[in-house]
Amino acid sequence: MAALKRGSISTLLMVLFVLDGLKPIIGKRKPWPNILPQELLSLDIATRILVDSESAAAASLDFGRLSHVSPAAVFRPSSDHDVAALLGFAYESPQPFTVAPRGQGHSVRGQASAPKGIVVDMRSLSRETMVEEPRIRVTEDPVGDGGAGAGGTAYVDAGGEQLWVDVLHETLKYGLAPTSWTDYLHLTVGGTLSNAGISGQAFRYGPQISNVYELDVVTGKGEMVTCSRDVNPDLFYAVLGGLGQFGIIVRARIKLLPAPQRARWLRLIYTDFATFTKDQEYLISLDGEGHRVPGKNKSASKKGFDYVEGSVLLDGIPVTSWRSSFYSVADAERMSSLASRHGAVYSLEGVMYYDHASAHTVDQAVEQLLEDLSYVPGFVFTNDVSYVKFLDRVHEGELKLRSQGLWDVPHPWLNAFIPKSQILDFDAGVFRGILRNNHSAGPILVYPMNKDKWDERMSAVIPDEDVFYTVGLLWSATKDDWGHWDDQNEEVLRYCDQAGIGIKQYLPHHKSRSEWIKHFGPKWDVFLERKKKYDPKRILSPGQGIFTSSII
Repeated sequence: MAALKRGSISTLLMVLFVLDGLKPIIGKRKPWPNILPQELLSLDIATRILVDSESAAAASLDFGRLSHVSPAAVFRPSSDHDVAALLGFAYESPQPFTVAPRGQGHSVRGQASAPKGIVVDMRSLSRETMVEEPRIRVTEDPVGDGGAGAGGTAYVDAGGEQLWVDVLHETLKYGLAPTSWTDYLHLTVGGTLSNAGISGQAFRYGPQISNVYELDVVTGKGEMVTCSRDVNPDLFYAVLGGLGQFGIIVRARIKLLPAPQRARWLRLIYTDFATFTKDQEYLISLDGEGHRVPGKNKSASKKGFDYVEGSVLLDGIPVTSWRSSFYSVADAERMSSLASRHGAVYSLEGVMYYDHASAHTVDQAVEQLLEDLSYVPGFVFTNDVSYVKFLDRVHEGELKLRSQGLWDVPHPWLNAFIPKSQILDFDAGVFRGILRNNHSAGPILVYPMNKDKWDERMSAVIPDEDVFYTVGLLWSATKDDWGHWDDQNEEVLRYCDQAGIGIKQYLPHHKSRSEWIKHFGPKWDVFLERKKKYDPKRILSPGQGIFTSSII
């Protein structure tokens, strides 16, 4: 009898334990929103569809904090097949609904939102995956081309939900690393590949989308498709830089090369923009082995920087921001004085990678390179850090800003590509014109890239010149004044339009069909046809605002 009681108590405790575990799921499934079809509840994935206000609120804001767009539900998949099941149902349903993948939510204009639809929490694949196969898998010595055009080189297969910083740490275990990065590594693989993925290495290796061998994509029809340059190439080129319009990236095969160990990190100060850009363009004409890139530069060959960026330091903006902790207090005061006299100064940022075996040559290589550059004498600043510390540098700034309550604030950013032939006009009209009396917080980036490192077959849009510049106005604002900086961004865009500057927005945000057609230019017709082919019911990524019922 005592044993029976003990058994009954054990059973009761087990039931209570199970019910307690189901509380979050049950609570988050009811009440079911009328806008979503009831038939969703019959699917195996139904328990992963959350309709509570807390989950919806978490998915309604992004890094920009400029818009608040609530979905009807949030989906937390446990596998790639869960994602396919949701999209397949949405496509077949007589009551279709929109679906938007969301990684880290680092968009700034609600691009990862799904108004009255379902947001897919892609990071759930990393947290809750039920498959035994790792979501980051390195292949060091592939046989042949790895089935994806790898040409016998090493690669990493990474889930679309994986953070680049985690890809870095896993590949470094093998002495390898991807070649192209973003400045901030705490972004998802699928998120950056849906845009382009750029940083100071792009002049040599191209954007991240140029370093992908193969993808697994779930299309707007719910089809799981493996694609590459050789297999289903149209989908491959569509998705890379495709702003999430054709499919959700659930796996990417990414090129790897031997990883360096150290980074010699320099910042050089200029007062003349023409000289600054001339030196930047010279640096991106060099390769990393002391060879001249054919057709780029006819001067004596020298080993170039592996990373080239630049920034604008306006008069009145503190030099000692989180991004500029590079400088001592005394050096910052000297730079502020220089900016006060000239209205603005320009910082050229260059990095030369090396390892312990080549450490004895890096000093000479840097000195030889500096001989050709025309920075202000006495204004060269040097640091030497590990490769990882350099690549993850922005995260250090993030932690500093978070500690001060300055990270989760509005970010009315404007990112754009400017043709080389018009960058001096942009400086005159924007850096020394519209922004002259700007006293906002946040870096202003400007650096060149080479067009031949981009693949025109991909969806990403760039200016039609051999060299073009990326400009990032990365403002941090408050909830009360972000509109002012947003208006200033609009003023910049109007100036470019009136001055005939062929600007192309990166991480684009447009408000009308005509603006999107102008943005894509000759690519629009192909973009439209691909949408009809891979997402004919316009299910995917509605937050981009590209497609409406009046367009397709």
